Amino acid sequence: MLNIADTLHTWCLESRPFALATVVQVTGSAPLPVGTSLAVNTDGHAAGSVSGGCVEGAVYELCRQVLDEQSGPVRTRFGYSDDDAFAVGLTCGGELDILVQRVDPTHQLPLSHALLAAITGEPAAVAHVVDGPPHLIGRTLSVFGDTPSWDGTLGGEREDQAVVAQLRAHLAAGRTGLNDIGGDTSTCPERLSLLIHVSAPRPRMLIFGAVDFAAALSQAGAFLGYRVTVCDARPVFATTARFPYADEVVAQWPHRYLETASVDARTAICVLTHDAKFDIPLLTRALTLPVAYVGAMGSRRTHRERLQLLRAAGVSEERLARLRSPIGLDLGGRTPEETALSITAEIVAQAHQRSGSPLSWSDGPIHRTKPVPASTHH
Repeated sequence: MLNIADTLHTWCLESRPFALATVVQVTGSAPLPVGTSLAVNTDGHAAGSVSGGCVEGAVYELCRQVLDEQSGPVRTRFGYSDDDAFAVGLTCGGELDILVQRVDPTHQLPLSHALLAAITGEPAAVAHVVDGPPHLIGRTLSVFGDTPSWDGTLGGEREDQAVVAQLRAHLAAGRTGLNDIGGDTSTCPERLSLLIHVSAPRPRMLIFGAVDFAAALSQAGAFLGYRVTVCDARPVFATTARFPYADEVVAQWPHRYLETASVDARTAICVLTHDAKFDIPLLTRALTLPVAYVGAMGSRRTHRERLQLLRAAGVSEERLARLRSPIGLDLGGRTPEETALSITAEIVAQAHQRSGSPLSWSDGPIHRTKPVPASTHH
């Protein structure tokens, strides 16, 4: 639902009821991920999408029906139509489970607060009950940032605390996903399937080395949604004029900047200096941090020499195994722009635990779901 947070929040402020259709499960290939929503208000205005066009008409009509009849939540499945690929079905061959519910903003204040958090960029996670006892389906519970309290309820404090633990795990990972909880008396007696929507600050990309490759990489990183920082010890090169796509440009010794920088499990660190006096202290620090990616530019000879120096600096083999060097996937690119594509492709592949090999070389599923860990080490 957070893909249309602006529109939904406006409708909430206007106390305008709407029907919310949300992708709650995906099987096989599907155009849009779990958590994506389409909404229709009482005037018939629609916002968002659940399938990129395949089943929008049918979902729109279902939303109008739920609104007009003021009925309870409805869950339905759309799949590929063998008889007619242009009938109501997904021509990509996948299946979508859609939950459609009527939302009355005057009775859904917790949802309104979560939508506002998504708009303003405040870290927030919303648990949306998509399966379980009928009286709980459609309910929401939200947490915001590091505050200990929560907004909304699923019926009891034990249930709420169990859900909050899942929300915080998803918020730490910055990932929307499904979780099943309950079925035991110690936490939540009712077995619930939760769709957890996450609004997290943009992940960080830290680029060290104010070179032409960094200019191209900062543009690619911004395009992918990263908050990009370029850092170099040389003030004459570390200027905002040279890096217009970076959110910040810092003139400081790289390892000193990294000692105080805020990072998390989604952060990508890209070392493009290929100069030992910068690289070694920087990588020695970077490889101790619980970040998503650490890569370093350089030839294979530079890489071998760099490994020797890092070992001499006391970096363990376990930590060295985390280093992506030479940085990037083997695309054969040479220009700064091609190199930036190679680097970002590797970052995306590692984030999703994929090989980066051509899809035509395998016959497995194109999209895989990855469970969110119960806790994230910091």
